[in-house]
Amino acid sequence: MFKRVLDVKLGAILGFAILALVASPADAQRKREGYEFLEAVRDRDGTKASELLDEPGSVLVNARDITSGETGLHIATQRRDPTWVRFLLQKGANPNIETRDGVSPLEIAVQLGFIEGVELLLKHGAQVDTTNIAGETPLISAVHRRDVEMIRALIAKGANPERADNSGRTARDYAELMGARSRVLDEIERAIAERGEKSKDYGPN
Repeated sequence: MFKRVLDVKLGAILGFAILALVASPADAQRKREGYEFLEAVRDRDGTKASELLDEPGSVLVNARDITSGETGLHIATQRRDPTWVRFLLQKGANPNIETRDGVSPLEIAVQLGFIEGVELLLKHGAQVDTTNIAGETPLISAVHRRDVEMIRALIAKGANPERADNSGRTARDYAELMGARSRVLDEIERAIAERGEKSKDYGPN
């Protein structure tokens, strides 16, 4: 009886070992291809990137850097490259994947004032009220930058000016701190009105 149990256990261990050996080359291959794809994005090598993405069943468009967690979309957004941002999104890149530090491509685009990138990302499903490690939304970042064009674009796509960060302040709060009738606050009110909503000041309490 003991020998039979031992044989079963040894067989199971051997089976797992064989599976590990079989899986390892495939995993190594995927990691190598993921690295090659991210390098192609960094080098703007469209031919190589397309070759890798066009392989049957490829999911490399969302491959992540093993150190930073960046995807090709993060890389293209960081260099303010609308051609590559559009290309990756059309190939199925997920605009809501975050780096290991919790940063999305949309947050990068807003911080850089990359309005074309913001519009492309939102058009392809980026979450407009995503938050960073400080709880800041892209709209709050745009208010900090006093970027009225960005504020208008984000609110038009549904950004919530009443969503608070980790300190408890909202985009509207930060705009009000700039002055009772700052240009940024005026823009928030105007964008909300254009979206067809009542502002906090004139709506019901």
